[in-house]
Amino acid sequence: MTDYSAKRYGPRLNEMMKDVLMEPDVHGPEAHYHMVRGGKDLRNITIWESGKVGKEYIKTYGHYHVGAISETYWIVYGEGITIAQKRMAGSDGEPIDDEIEEIRIVKVKMGDAVYMPRGWAHAAVNIGKTFFVTADDSPVNFEDVEPSSLPGHADYEPIKKMRGMAYYIVEEHGEPTLVKNPAYKKVPDAEIEDWRPEFAKKE
Repeated sequence: MTDYSAKRYGPRLNEMMKDVLMEPDVHGPEAHYHMVRGGKDLRNITIWESGKVGKEYIKTYGHYHVGAISETYWIVYGEGITIAQKRMAGSDGEPIDDEIEEIRIVKVKMGDAVYMPRGWAHAAVNIGKTFFVTADDSPVNFEDVEPSSLPGHADYEPIKKMRGMAYYIVEEHGEPTLVKNPAYKKVPDAEIEDWRPEFAKKE
């Protein structure tokens, strides 16, 4: 068996996160979150730092999947909010990056699970005072150049182009609040939903 243990860990640093922050010039932590890759068999673990960048909660970069990949996130510790969005398709069948057809934003805590369907982008934020920790079952090819921080199954470019997901999640009056990302042309109205068991069900 090939030993991939030295390739498993990668931090997501502030310099890269500036691509998708609501206020990229505001001071942020050196590392926003930490990834330990195990793939579908061992699972992948993500650990978010607590805190905010300006008013925006610490979050993952966000990405779409390459190919017909879906995944499930299990909340291992802490509390957060997941955001998933599906792009509209043009007349040629290709997705339109700045037009969102559906969006789902869910408040989660330890013990919850959220299914991310194929074709949907997803990200998550830490709204608690502690680490926020998830496990997921997305595949990882350890022969990729940067399998821990830039796995080949993840397409970050559409999110980078749009400077983040369709909504930023910020703190207002002590509560998580949604702010539309003005880079998007069409975005459905959304609200932060409490977790329900159906959010964990696969297609």
